[in-house]
Parts: sequence; structure tokens; C-alpha cells
Amino acid sequence: METPHVLVAADKFKGSLTAVQVAERVTAGLRRVVPGVRVEALPVADGGDGTVAAAVAAGFERREARVTGPLGTPVTATYAVRDTTAVVEMAEASGLQHLPAGEFAPLTATTYGSGELLAAALDAGARTIVFGVGGSATTDGGAGMLSALGARFLDGDGKPVGPGGGALAELAEADLSGLDPRIADVDLILASDVDNPLTGPKGAPEVYGRQKGATEDDVAVLDAALVHYASVLGPETAELPGAGAAGGIGYGALVALGARFRPGIEVMLDVLGFAPALARATLVVTGEGSLDEQTLHGKAPAGVAAAARAAGVEAVAVCGRLALPPEALGKAGIRRAYALTDLEPDPAVCMAEAGPLLERAAEAIARDFLS
Repeated sequence: METPHVLVAADKFKGSLTAVQVAERVTAGLRRVVPGVRVEALPVADGGDGTVAAAVAAGFERREARVTGPLGTPVTATYAVRDTTAVVEMAEASGLQHLPAGEFAPLTATTYGSGELLAAALDAGARTIVFGVGGSATTDGGAGMLSALGARFLDGDGKPVGPGGGALAELAEADLSGLDPRIADVDLILASDVDNPLTGPKGAPEVYGRQKGATEDDVAVLDAALVHYASVLGPETAELPGAGAAGGIGYGALVALGARFRPGIEVMLDVLGFAPALARATLVVTGEGSLDEQTLHGKAPAGVAAAARAAGVEAVAVCGRLALPPEALGKAGIRRAYALTDLEPDPAVCMAEAGPLLERAAEAIARDFLS
């Protein structure tokens, strides 16, 4: 019998394990039951937080840049480079992780640092930039990012408008003539699992504003400000899929930087070299912290499972909690899911003991599919 070759291509378990740690724990559990099994680890991400880490795990070089955080204070952000391709994660510069506990700035948080991070990638010689957007603390339509790259947003007195989405209500003129000319020569790929428009009932403020601390009044203010902003820059682009990603930074990238939108997991599978790894595999293990309805809409496990099914390779999943019925898993290409809550029903213990529990789940996979 051919020695099984398992490809572990899972996302992080948010709050418990990084994608790299998930792969390590799954590998340990599989080998406890089948010592000779060949395991290949390819941590994945869908464009949100963890995207740079996945690229580094796949062989990209980790770089750092000192940039402006969402509150205007300096933060250290990482990005990844291999040859002339860079992976930039906006959350590294403008993400919720840079806000002090319990402190939000829904009207004033800025994506300026994301623009500085893109400039760092240009300085590093990037000709292709995968721009992973998600996990943002911001709802400024990408105005801060564009300002860092040379755009000017002026009020009726010809003065720069303030930072954040709220100030865009005062916008009278957008001058994009000073944008970094190198952007025109770069293939900028907007990688996201979010295809929302910029504004309206499915727009960035309404759908995502509250998780960034916005009150009902703030949501209304931000939506109106972004409608006005788009009327100045280009309202048609505001309706495009991905324009509402990461507080509207997708819109800024699409309307002013010539970006093209692609589902984040598709882009990352290409960048990480998933196809050749899949060709070597007899079983794929994917997963993330919660397998739920959101998983089916562009999250990493769904993308991995779809690619595995297309290649005729069986896929199973590991997760912290499972909120999908077997028929939904089957439609997604996942033969079976192994949830940590099946081993330990207390969610707090599950989070704290995720590593050892995941090894036990992997042992079950080995017994069910490899023995």
C-alpha cells in the first residue's frame, strides 16, 4: 500500500493557535497513530490577519516597517517578500489589534499606515503586491492609505480633511495627481473574503462598523460621509465587489490604485504554491477556529476543500466549534469535520487546551482515514 501523504492546509484558530501551530499539532497527532505518514504543512489564510505569517511559513522573507497605526501613533508592521512579489496585510498597520483594550475610534481611525506599508513593499522592489484586507480598525474608505501614497483630500478652505471616515463629510476636492507613480507599474491584487459594496445596507459601516466601536449614530455618519467621498472620487466603483472590504479600503484601492479584486483564499493558494502540494497529497486536512455559515462564503477551509475536490483528493477539517450540518460540509467538499468541542464541551477549556485537543482530533483522523 502506498504511504499516505497528508497535506495540512488549515487557517488559524483565532485566539488559540496560529496556522503554523495548527499544522504542528495535527502533524504530531497523525504521527502518533501512523508513525511513517508523510505530512506536508502549508498554513493558509484568506487575506485577513495571519496572511503574512502564512506567506513567511511558505518561504517568503519577513520584513518590518515602522508605520502609522490606526490611532496615529507609530506601530511596527510586518510584510513578506519573495523575488518581486510582496504580501501586505492591512491589519498589520491598521488592524484592531493595534487598539488598546476597550478603546475604539470609529470616526477617526486611519489607514495611513497601510499606505506606508504598501510604499515599503514598493521600496523593496515589488512588482506584484497581494494586499490582504480584513481585521481593520478603520472605516475611512482608504483615504488615509491614499494620503500616505501622495493623494490630497481637501475641504472647502483648501485644507486637508482630518483623519478617519467621519471627516470625509467635509471633503470638497480629491487630488490624486501626486500618487506614487510606481503604483501604475504594479499588479495590485485586493485579496479579501468580503465582497460587500462600500455603502448602504450591505456596506462597510452598516455591516462592520459596530465591531469597530461605532454607535448607531456613528454608523449613519460614516455611511453618509462615505457616500459623499465616493461622489467625489467615483460612485460607480463603490458598488463593486470588495469595495466595502476592511472599512472601505477596498474602494480606495479599486478607485485610485488600479487594484483588481480576487477572493483572498484563491489568491493565497496561488501565492503559497498550493497546487503542487495538492498534487502530492492523498488526504487534505483543512480547518479554522469556527466552521460555520461564514466558512462557506470565501473562508480558507472552503477554498482548500473546493480545490481538493477538483483534484480528486479527499478533504477533512478540524475546528474549535462546528456549526454546519453534514450536508453543508459535504457540499463544501469536506468529508468529515472534527471539532474540539466534541472532545471538551467547555469552550473556555477548549480555547486554553486547543493544542493537546487538536492532537487528539488528529489521532482520530489518522485512525479513520490512514490506518
